[in-house]
Amino acid sequence: MRWFCLLMSANVVLWWSLSNWPRACSIPGQKPNILFLMTDDQGPWALGLSGQSLARTPHLDRLFREGAYFVNAFCPTPVCSPSRAAILTSRYGSEVGITDWIHPKKEPDVGLSTEFLTWPRLLRQAGYATGLIGKWHLGTQPRFHPQQHGFDYFFGFLEGSSAPYDPILEENGQPVKCTGYHSDLLTDKALEFLSKHRERPFALCVHYREPHAPYTPQPKADAAVFRQLEIRPPDPGIPNLNTALVVRAMRDYLGCVHAVDRNVGRILEHLDRLRLTEKTLVIFTSDNGYNIGHHGIWHKGNGTWMVSKRPPGTADIPANCRPNMFDTSLKVPTAMRWPSRIRPGQRISHTITHLDWFPTICAAAQVAIPPNTLIRGRSLFELLDGNARQWNNDYYGEYSLHLDARAHLRCYRTPRWKLVRDFLHPERDEFYDLTKDPDEKHNLIHDQSPEVRQAVQTLDAHLISRMRQLRDPILKLTR
Repeated sequence: MRWFCLLMSANVVLWWSLSNWPRACSIPGQKPNILFLMTDDQGPWALGLSGQSLARTPHLDRLFREGAYFVNAFCPTPVCSPSRAAILTSRYGSEVGITDWIHPKKEPDVGLSTEFLTWPRLLRQAGYATGLIGKWHLGTQPRFHPQQHGFDYFFGFLEGSSAPYDPILEENGQPVKCTGYHSDLLTDKALEFLSKHRERPFALCVHYREPHAPYTPQPKADAAVFRQLEIRPPDPGIPNLNTALVVRAMRDYLGCVHAVDRNVGRILEHLDRLRLTEKTLVIFTSDNGYNIGHHGIWHKGNGTWMVSKRPPGTADIPANCRPNMFDTSLKVPTAMRWPSRIRPGQRISHTITHLDWFPTICAAAQVAIPPNTLIRGRSLFELLDGNARQWNNDYYGEYSLHLDARAHLRCYRTPRWKLVRDFLHPERDEFYDLTKDPDEKHNLIHDQSPEVRQAVQTLDAHLISRMRQLRDPILKLTR
């Protein structure tokens, strides 16, 4: 057993060292503009092109078709703050001290430290005009402010959510009372930024609050699209499912998604109008996945039950909570479009994560990553250029909950198998055969067949090896 674990560790170390080679790569030619569009809590199924729901997203469908659609894109942690930190730093939440969503009142001193390099800071140093419009959720103290992390301009909100209508937002440190719907207001500012910086390279992040709860109020035109539609639960076989709640929540949620789609359409039209489309790399994604009745739960990795009969609660996990790392919580709708560089119509099935945005964006912008900077991601241009023979499709994720519940979840996933361990509650460990059970309905953790036992052992060795590389403090619970 010891030699087996050492072999697994060596393989993962080799993979990790190979994953850092893109720091020296760049894309020859003119530097593109970077437009990073991100929603909040959009499940991979909440996209018309996915074919998995009643979502109406014609503008997103167009964007995904005109570029590369990554159908196996994952967040490293299925909740807001650590996922957003990973996007900016290419580091896991456990590495930057952000392991759960940040509660500004209970933990005001938690936030993203400037000791961690971000790609906006590198791009600003390289001459890009940088801006963040929308949600931050990486600390509310001045030392955590977006403008401390490389953004010249900030318009949005620092906490986890904001009123969907007539919100009070911030513009470069000053409060602004706004009139209108949130997604429309952010898009108005995005269009202003694009027009103002059309003559120089820019890197603009637009982080929508939608479709984060609360879903209403929302524009009547967006809600009307779903008012008469028959909506069915995505997983009607769940025992004791509160079907009425699922249908009501899904209807309002899809209205929020439609509002974002409409505004993405406004941005794409504005790029066309400014003649910036050809030289702008547009990235679309969400911070984490989402559930509305999937697996009988609501929300993401800190899900709550949508069933009338819940499992009994414990001192760490209340009866209404279902900590999880289901694919519906981990996967995010993701695409890249750059007409002068990325071939349209690609559907890429390789595993990617939010850790990959740092090296990918720096490669596109021809910005060198300092050699002493530790990053965990890989440039996606390997896949886009067809050089994916060495691409490792395994996934590692983590989620240590301490607000809604207490659990230390770690996940290792291959294209076939998936292991989820809870180091606080080993009786809640999970194991799935994704080939036979892609919806993760049959937990095989206690299956005694030789094939399953060998697969559990293999994935567990990978998982522990990755935790050691990250110096994960939860490792002490394995002793």
